[in-house]
Amino acid sequence: MARMQRISRRGMMGGVAAGGAMMALGGSAWAAAPDLKAIRAEVDKRHDESVKRLQTWIRQPSIAAENRGMEEGCKLTMEMLKDAGFQTATRMPTDGQPGIFATLDAGAKRTVGMYFMYDVKQADPSEWMSPPFEANLVDKPGFGKVLIGRGATNQKGPEATFLAALHAIRGAGKKLPVNLVLVAEGEEEIGSPHFPQVVRKPEVLSALAKCGEVWMPFNSQDPDGSVTIDLGAKGIIECELVSTGARWGRGPTKDVHSSLKAELDSPAWRLVMALTTLVSADGNDPAIDGWYEHVKPLSDHDKAMIENAAAKQDEKQVMKQLGVQHWVKDLNFKDAMLRLASEPTVNIEGLVAGYTGPGGKTILPSRAVAKLDLRLVPDQTAADCLAKLKAHLAKRGFGDIEVNMTGGYDPTQTAEDSSLIKAEQAVYRRHGIEPLMQPRLAGSWPGYIFTGAPVSKPGGHFGLGHGSGAHAPNEYFVIESSNPKVEGMAGAAMSYVEFLYQLAAMK
Repeated sequence: MARMQRISRRGMMGGVAAGGAMMALGGSAWAAAPDLKAIRAEVDKRHDESVKRLQTWIRQPSIAAENRGMEEGCKLTMEMLKDAGFQTATRMPTDGQPGIFATLDAGAKRTVGMYFMYDVKQADPSEWMSPPFEANLVDKPGFGKVLIGRGATNQKGPEATFLAALHAIRGAGKKLPVNLVLVAEGEEEIGSPHFPQVVRKPEVLSALAKCGEVWMPFNSQDPDGSVTIDLGAKGIIECELVSTGARWGRGPTKDVHSSLKAELDSPAWRLVMALTTLVSADGNDPAIDGWYEHVKPLSDHDKAMIENAAAKQDEKQVMKQLGVQHWVKDLNFKDAMLRLASEPTVNIEGLVAGYTGPGGKTILPSRAVAKLDLRLVPDQTAADCLAKLKAHLAKRGFGDIEVNMTGGYDPTQTAEDSSLIKAEQAVYRRHGIEPLMQPRLAGSWPGYIFTGAPVSKPGGHFGLGHGSGAHAPNEYFVIESSNPKVEGMAGAAMSYVEFLYQLAAMK
């Protein structure tokens, strides 16, 4: 997921033990007092099969960027959904990788929407302590038994844990307290370029119209047990800027000897020059013409939320985890967090030209590529910002540089007083956790498709449990926790059980 992994915060656990909190009926009332003891017994009984289900999923690579295992990944996901009780799970063709539309009719009064992704990021096995697609269980100091594998935390771990919750409810002889409408995609990790083709099918829109909200499973706990609720997420444009001698009409149309630079132009230097126009001299502020035209400022309430969160975090610990010594522009911690939520960004993900292997090769490259991601805030849109980027380059004489958008979408925002956010708060508080509130996640997910027209529903993430390493080597998900402040897979599954009952109770 194109999200930012949460950084550890100071402990926010209250005096209610997690196990006792499962039976507590404080906070908002349940739709009906559920027998959580019976469901928890089923979670424990089915623990090994739940872990095996996750291992099976991770052992099936599904990498959209490499077109690897996608049909197999889609088929396996549909099988898992049906096995968990969904009456329908339909493959939804797109112009790219297929999506999935699934429904579970429990005869309940309330219907809830869900989002899944079945694709994962690429992985270089040489960088991992355990092979990324073997899904091995290892002991991790400070955490307990964890599963290491690509997709462990992003997003197969939380999703498989939710499926474990469905199996446990049914195994305990209980009916699901809500109906479910689920849409899944196989292109989240490449910017969800074809997800609208799934969601905007008439039958999918009709089903989502019956939902009160749309959410995705998420292991939200930091190592200290704390949780943050984000009321939105930044949007994103992922694109490549390509400079070539052939398109420019200057410089070589194929790689030539570097001695010829004295008489030839360089497409690589041209790309560098174009890139410098996109940002301020220090590289930290977007300088694209009109970029801030639709940027919505933070409200006083937004600022208060961020300032409260900053005051309750350990700045030195955050810096240590990030491996940094300074915030941008040497800002203080509070102002850096305000900037994190409020500012759009222009980032170079990768920059490639010519020979990059061992030693030198003394060539003048005919082609240079910059991979960019541009994070967007309300009320920017991906379409408008892409047009501004192209116009900016053309105005400065760089119209020959190709701008190829590979994926992206608009920002997302959900009201703090929505049923979704209130339900999340109620369950977290029942566990003795007072969640930190943030106006938006600095990372991105395609929630705009749900929070924007025509669906227009609250959207977000929920779940206890912990994992880390998304997009990085040694990605992990906590299976059996040795940290009393953090739930393992069983506790995370029970948080989903509670959440479904809580949603059923919302007005």
